[in-house]
Amino acid sequence: MLQACLNGGRMRDFHPALPFTASEIARDAALAVAAGARELHIHPRGPDGMETLEPDYVTETLQAVRSAVPGIPVGLSTHWRIPPGGLSRQEPMHRWTTLPDYVSINLIEEDAEDVIAHILGRGIGVEAGLWSVSDAQRFVGLKDAAKCLRVLIEINEQDIDEGLRAADGIQAVLRKAGHTLPILMHGDEASVWPIYGEARAKGFDSRIGLEDGNLLPSGQMAKGNADLIRAALDLVSR
Repeated sequence: MLQACLNGGRMRDFHPALPFTASEIARDAALAVAAGARELHIHPRGPDGMETLEPDYVTETLQAVRSAVPGIPVGLSTHWRIPPGGLSRQEPMHRWTTLPDYVSINLIEEDAEDVIAHILGRGIGVEAGLWSVSDAQRFVGLKDAAKCLRVLIEINEQDIDEGLRAADGIQAVLRKAGHTLPILMHGDEASVWPIYGEARAKGFDSRIGLEDGNLLPSGQMAKGNADLIRAALDLVSR
């Protein structure tokens, strides 16, 4: 499965085609799905262009995307820095009226266990974001670990060998604990394409999009998210 991560917390100095508004995200989602994406990971934005978890903007964005690509699973980020930030970001999540299909929750964040319990209690899937061996060790000790949708191995290292070692260490912890959840693995910027290749080689799901990087495998700037998705699937078909 290839997931499209359309925007993240990036700004347009990273790429001019980065989608912000609900209508822009919906249009881009349709293009990404037409290019071959089978899931979407998005970061709703407020009128100021900043990431938000406020229910009105979450509802507006989810409804626009689902209208554009009915039946495609749509996930949101819940990361620590989304305003109002820290523990306070839980409050708007508790007021959501339109629910995503899943959310990503990073185990590096101090309230990860509480957020996972709340999200699962609302019937929303959880991607458990693991950045390191210590994140993996924390995850396998959670009582709700097996209830998650999948494990999300996120490689932030820019040195490829370091990134591959981190990924191997995380997988070793999961294997030792007997976890059999699906795995989605992805890189960031310099590691996007090497980690994508590693994920495919291991039979894992992966993701591609402007949240993670703006370059094609050739090193040229991508035209947008659909261009990145097409490039990823082209690598698979070779």
